[in-house]
Amino acid sequence: MVIRLVQMRIKPDRIAEFQRLYEEVMLPVLERMDGCRYAALIQNILRAGEGSSLTLWDSAEHADAYERSGAFDRLLAQSKPFFAEGDEWKLQLTDDAQLQFTPVVQEPVVKSYSNPTPPEKHPPPGHQSSFMFLRMVKLIVRPGMDDEFKRVYEESVQPELLQLPGCRSAYVVHDLETENEWISLTIWDRKEDADRHEEGGSSARLRARLAPMLSGLYQWKLGMEKDLGKQAITSEDVAVSGFRVLIGKRFGN
Repeated sequence: MVIRLVQMRIKPDRIAEFQRLYEEVMLPVLERMDGCRYAALIQNILRAGEGSSLTLWDSAEHADAYERSGAFDRLLAQSKPFFAEGDEWKLQLTDDAQLQFTPVVQEPVVKSYSNPTPPEKHPPPGHQSSFMFLRMVKLIVRPGMDDEFKRVYEESVQPELLQLPGCRSAYVVHDLETENEWISLTIWDRKEDADRHEEGGSSARLRARLAPMLSGLYQWKLGMEKDLGKQAITSEDVAVSGFRVLIGKRFGN
């Protein structure tokens, strides 16, 4: 199975309109696509204009076929009026020899993740949900430790996550484009359930089981924190992001 994220920046004043487009136009198209099992529009809780379309596919071939079918390009064209302008500006010369600066609309970024472990709790096909919470934890794994990392997650971390109040699903997925980068992805009934996990000690306990497989720089960080008694920050720290699920639907095709 493959998870695909299309990361977008939406104009803040048009988020509600874009959500309607996703629900009324995009979800029906995705439901008809062979191999698509789930789709959701998610919104970063810290940066409201940043969001993603998250889709779950039977295989990379199914996801690629969707992008080649023309449906993806048509939906992208319908979405462009909602995209926010990025930090880049286009410089051009007008017909009357005047310099003109035009803001460049930020194009979406497509990310693919493979090998998701199957969730053990999920709603039935056709179930439509909104206002759930999705938590992503990025982890950098030491070279050669991918199999051990995935085994420990599946055998020790995932079962305990699924026992926590409010946790609906738990996956661990591998970034197909970034070597040694993995994502732990959990879906919760409410943000408060995920916060309770993060702040109540269970998150730190489960993360400690994975720590021996994480990068050498992360191991150095842990040693420094232990020796100095102060928090250290590195480029390979465990990064936690939270997303509100604006609309999501599981498909039975």
